[in-house]
Amino acid sequence: MWSLIILIILSIVAYFLTDELIPKLKSLFINAGLFGIDLCKVSKDKIPEAIGVISGCIFLITILLFIPIGFGNSLMDRGNFPHNEFAELLAALLSICCMLLLGFADDVLNLKWRYKLLLPTIASLPLLVVYYVNFNSTTFIVPIPLRQFFGVSVNIGFLYYIYMGMLAVFCTNAINILAGINGLEVGQSVIIAMSIILFDIIELSGDQYKAHNFSLHIMIPYLATTLALFKHNWYPSKVFVGDTFCYVSGMTFAVVGILSHFSKTVLLFFLPQIINFLYSIPQLFRIVPCPRHRLPKYSPETDLLHASRTVILKKDMSLLTKMVLHIFTFLKLVDKVEDSDGIMLNNLTLINLFLIKMGPMSEIRLTKSLLVFQILCTCIAFLIRYPMASYFYDVHIYNNFV
Repeated sequence: MWSLIILIILSIVAYFLTDELIPKLKSLFINAGLFGIDLCKVSKDKIPEAIGVISGCIFLITILLFIPIGFGNSLMDRGNFPHNEFAELLAALLSICCMLLLGFADDVLNLKWRYKLLLPTIASLPLLVVYYVNFNSTTFIVPIPLRQFFGVSVNIGFLYYIYMGMLAVFCTNAINILAGINGLEVGQSVIIAMSIILFDIIELSGDQYKAHNFSLHIMIPYLATTLALFKHNWYPSKVFVGDTFCYVSGMTFAVVGILSHFSKTVLLFFLPQIINFLYSIPQLFRIVPCPRHRLPKYSPETDLLHASRTVILKKDMSLLTKMVLHIFTFLKLVDKVEDSDGIMLNNLTLINLFLIKMGPMSEIRLTKSLLVFQILCTCIAFLIRYPMASYFYDVHIYNNFV
């Protein structure tokens, strides 16, 4: 308990340090050419990019400074030193540090999408190695209705490690593709972090105390530094967080999900990101043309955002494209205009879906709407995790495999 109190104090210091450093270092990024123009504003002022590297560095430094405190008593008693727990923490820090470096490289070098899929896979290797050495549990519990076919549990072996590697890839990229308006990337990350912390606090009295205590030691300093960044990224944004922040955030969530054994619960907190990913699949896999940027279109006359659009030429349409358009049209998930040459429809992102369903709106209202949706999905996640889970799992077993 004392270690958590000290960590909270360190995290408060980290918040104020991040808040102080961001405005002081903005000019360094602009002078280095790391800046952009806010496409959803009339103003064409230079706004520093990749500022997520500041909050990411302070987040890592805070945890590093805490190591002698968290393991202080054990350092005096080498015979009982918790080597496994220490290895978990170092693997977590190494993976997050790798994503901080690779994310900043992406912001500077503008890497292609295939590298964005490869890099999180490589960065997750320390996690998978430590998981193999310390746990190597590759069993998942079968829902009660399916147990007559598969039994109580199924050991999927190596496939479980593929699943965990894919989890790291998904988490790092899911936040990145639900982005583009002031405060959205950081806002959704703050809500997910708070959800995980609340889940940890609820579970601290259970059998998995150590796992959730480990998660809290990662998430508390992350939340503190992210809140400071959120202050500067909120509308009207004074800084852009860049891919650096999205990668660090995604890997941080993947780290606690994998090493604290509640990856399925973490995915529940990613419901809006999962919806956005599923909705975006036709463009991500080039079934529907995908422009470089799918940001909403800004109207200077009304100061409102409209859904951005892409065009499909009829002569280039494949059978699969026609099927996707038919399904999306039937479900009323697209707003399309058709002529003799082609079809114009909205870009397939959750942001644009909100705009076609709710109409043009200001950027700040759109951000607030999406964050409220994130909070509602978090409530649904807790509803699924607690009251509803008992209908599909034996609770005393399920709590050890989430």
